[in-house]
Amino acid sequence: MEYETNNRGSLFRNNEKDDAKFPDYKGSINVSGVDFWIGAWLKTSKDGVKFMSLSVKPKSADVAKPKKATIDDDLVPF
Repeated sequence: MEYETNNRGSLFRNNEKDDAKFPDYKGSINVSGVDFWIGAWLKTSKDGVKFMSLSVKPKSADVAKPKKATIDDDLVPF
């Protein structure tokens, strides 16, 4: 059974959260045909109101990141 994924997404509890910087929830969303990663942190405002802070990053950004070059010390002549 196929279903519409355009302009829809989902979040799941992050059971692998090892650091406070990691999101409490993570998932993906599609907006106008473009796929994004989405992260959410549970926070409390100064007035005591609970809310979610969101971060969105294009999935294509994962592919665009350059890999760090490695140098083989045995090949360097000095």
